[in-house]
Amino acid sequence: MNRRTDYEPVRGLPERLPPGERLLWQCAPAWKTLCRRLFRFPLLLAYFAVLVAWRVASSLDSGAGTKETVATTSSLIALALVAFGLLASIAWLIERTTVYTITDKRIVVRFGIALPMTINLPFKAITAAELRLYADGMGDIPVTLSGAQRIGHLVLWPHARPWRWRQPEPMLRCVPDAATIAELLAEHLTAAAEPAKRTTPRSGFATPHDNAGEGAEGAVGPRPVAA
Repeated sequence: MNRRTDYEPVRGLPERLPPGERLLWQCAPAWKTLCRRLFRFPLLLAYFAVLVAWRVASSLDSGAGTKETVATTSSLIALALVAFGLLASIAWLIERTTVYTITDKRIVVRFGIALPMTINLPFKAITAAELRLYADGMGDIPVTLSGAQRIGHLVLWPHARPWRWRQPEPMLRCVPDAATIAELLAEHLTAAAEPAKRTTPRSGFATPHDNAGEGAEGAVGPRPVAA
């Protein structure tokens, strides 16, 4: 990890790429998608809608008039607006301070709102990668690291696969055109694995035919891993 990112000779990288290494792709997570997928805005909206409906029904049932009902619900609506505004601001800051980089030798994640950090993930330390593809083309790409490579889940958040506490998995979260990026990553992971004579059952990624719902998952890289 590198916490000195006040000056970046290359955006998202703590130093210039060494000779022979090529920059393939850079991007940041989309803040609007973070609001929906990370902070669960649809569920949060439904939660506050139920609370407001319950407050209105209770007020009217007690015989209160329109003005009284509006007064009793205004504070709850204000709280909801503050919550949405705060989370949206955090999502925007995550987008502004995060850069995902893929070269032909590694993945680099620069992140951190208050304390910038840079994490290097060499392809030789990655045993597998997966793709969670959403209907709008956005997606998440988590990677599985070898046993010797471990990074704390709290250190990685929000760039970590949810619920993988014992073996945290770094994740490129809410990236646009995720299928294309997964193909690019699969190609270079496979190429990096060949000199080490790793088994490569398949390259590319696989997704179920119906991905119009919450999301579809598949494997990329040297070997598939169960989700």
